[in-house]
Amino acid sequence: MSSLPIVQLNDVCVAYGRRRVLRDVNLAVYERDFLGVIGPNGGGKTTLLKVILGLKAVERGTLTYFRKGEAVPHIHMGYLPQYSRIDRNFPISVYEVIRSGLNHEKHVWQRYSKEQCERTREVVRRMGLESIADRPIGTLSGGQLQRALLGRAVVSNPEILILDEPNTYIDKRFEGQLYDLLEEINQHSAIILVSHDVGSVLQNVRSIACVNETLHYHPEMETSAEWIGRYLGCPIELIGHGDLPHRILKNHLSDENHRHSY
Repeated sequence: MSSLPIVQLNDVCVAYGRRRVLRDVNLAVYERDFLGVIGPNGGGKTTLLKVILGLKAVERGTLTYFRKGEAVPHIHMGYLPQYSRIDRNFPISVYEVIRSGLNHEKHVWQRYSKEQCERTREVVRRMGLESIADRPIGTLSGGQLQRALLGRAVVSNPEILILDEPNTYIDKRFEGQLYDLLEEINQHSAIILVSHDVGSVLQNVRSIACVNETLHYHPEMETSAEWIGRYLGCPIELIGHGDLPHRILKNHLSDENHRHSY
């Protein structure tokens, strides 16, 4: 992972009306970072993503984007939302959905280039959708549609890929392939992954942000047997079966008298 940040939040506060959702949040996301975001329902995880995407204005604090260490007005981001609002009745195929992720690369009336079409076909293949590439999206299962939307998010090779509950609809057969694919994408893109599947998050990410109005950042760490035995002092309790790795996070300074289960 690079030491250069691509997104930085400083003392960010966000509210919906009178309800404070995020308070004094500080976070840096680095080039080729793989950040897992966990926390209770309503704790502000999705709001944090909206701030990073520029979809939600901050009440106080700053959001800065960087490219090669220099502050820039924006960076290219791919986004897979938690709930798709795509119109299933719209006459568009799986291939066309994925290719639409390249729309920002061309003018409205300009044709897609041969290279863009080839890139789209490669992503269709990586998503395991070759056999249904020409099928209308209205005929897809929830898992198939989720894969098509993930393909749309990654086809443009974004600088940062943001995933909000990516395996909500993805079938178990593709779930293992999903994390293999994310590992491949992570070679050239940073990834932010929000998930209630704590086991998958802890197993695959490099660093963790625990969000519950405030944010506590846990950098990459190795877990010893000594750490595993300290459940009572741990804000996340995870029981692993088989070969699932265990990662124990240190107590948050503000949570000395409170433990949370995510």
